[in-house]
Amino acid sequence: MAYDQQWRFDREALPADTEMGIAVEDRTAPHGLKLMIEDYPFANDGLMLWDALKQWVADYVNYYYKDSSMVRSDTELQAWWTEIRTKGHEDKKDEPWWPVLKKPEGIIGTIITIVWVASAHHSAVNFGQYAFAGYFPNRPSIARTNMPCEDPTEERWKRFLDNPGSELLACFPSQIQATKSYGYSTCVIKSFSG
Repeated sequence: MAYDQQWRFDREALPADTEMGIAVEDRTAPHGLKLMIEDYPFANDGLMLWDALKQWVADYVNYYYKDSSMVRSDTELQAWWTEIRTKGHEDKKDEPWWPVLKKPEGIIGTIITIVWVASAHHSAVNFGQYAFAGYFPNRPSIARTNMPCEDPTEERWKRFLDNPGSELLACFPSQIQATKSYGYSTCVIKSFSG
């Protein structure tokens, strides 16, 4: 499945994300959703954060936009949203699922989705990768040879069975290549962590 072909703005909000098989709508449950897996930290913690962010965004939007006419007449807001849809996501600009910004509720839903994706969601799916990927053998940036299990010759397969460690190490980059790759990764990570 190609992610970009499946991407939809209206499914990026956490409640919409959790409804895809891990939750069902339940007005009596906290956050309006009953989780199918009760001990699911991403959803449990995420929904608490979602509600806090939503309240903050709602308070802010409702302070500046008292009614729908103020939303519709805000040319900067409408131009910003048009640019996001038509330039930022040009390949999906004509999709029917884009929210329409005509009411304060529409702005709240749109902004909270953007804030969620750019903050908590991104943190949840990306920051945990460093502990795994920072250890070079888990994720070498390049391989000098095919992995031992990829199209092995009879001789190479025998060498692998005799000494799997040395055959695996032969695939890894040299120390200088590994050091450079680790350095680049560390610089990128540090630049985003403040």
